[in-house]
Amino acid sequence: MKSFSVCFLILLAVVRAEPLPLRVVAANLTSDNKQSYSPDNGNHSNPEGAGARILKALKPDIVMIQEFNTSGPPRQWVNQTFSKDYDFMQEKSMQIPNGIISRFPIVESGSWDDPELSNREFAWAKIRLPNKNLLWVVSLHLHSKGDASRATEAAALVKFIGEKIPKDSLIVIGGDLNAHSDQEPVLKNLAAVAVIPEHPPADKNGETNTNASRNHPYDWVLASGPLDKTAVPLKLAGQEFLHGLVFDSRVFEPLEQVSPVQKTDSGVKNMQHMAVVRDFLIPDVK
Repeated sequence: MKSFSVCFLILLAVVRAEPLPLRVVAANLTSDNKQSYSPDNGNHSNPEGAGARILKALKPDIVMIQEFNTSGPPRQWVNQTFSKDYDFMQEKSMQIPNGIISRFPIVESGSWDDPELSNREFAWAKIRLPNKNLLWVVSLHLHSKGDASRATEAAALVKFIGEKIPKDSLIVIGGDLNAHSDQEPVLKNLAAVAVIPEHPPADKNGETNTNASRNHPYDWVLASGPLDKTAVPLKLAGQEFLHGLVFDSRVFEPLEQVSPVQKTDSGVKNMQHMAVVRDFLIPDVK
């Protein structure tokens, strides 16, 4: 009996030691005229459903979502796009709120003040992962006009993170930074709390820019040092993307393996951004 107990404990330790795969997506994927999302309507004819189709295909664990308005109740939209098991937070009383959607329980969430904008803030959530790690997530939609404004926002966020989040935590920061180049001060400021990747995610052609015309690096998924160390190549539709993926339905192949995405989804009216995807493999808590 004693021998059986020892073997069971050893087996349990091995099981617990399995690292946790984690897929994170930055998503400013509203389209059409209302800066909002609607569910995929089944026949793929509604332009506001394009973002939902892309997110369904990518199968994320964590989404940092921008312009998180929905045509129906947000709980219903999350259920239809992901499942009823996903948790979410949405900024309240904001014109174009940021939000966070999670496969895992959100144990605490809120907003920190964006010093440059009044129609959205810095949305944050503390998430308990199945392997007992805590993951902090921050969803951003920074100022579209002026790199000085974005630098100010980044400096404010760095201060909040230093005050609110324990040192050496697993943190993912992302969304629509509206950066016009990878040399902007906003990224230099964020480097105080996150690793700015030397090789950002790219599409199959190696293009890293993420706006509609693919000439600016607006959207990012950034990880704190402890989390960035766990980054792994992203695998999707039988392909491997070494540094993560900028998903553009107009160039992704084979598209039939990322159902229900339609080829035109990344180019529908007012779809101004591409989704950015990174994968991590997080060790169990020791």
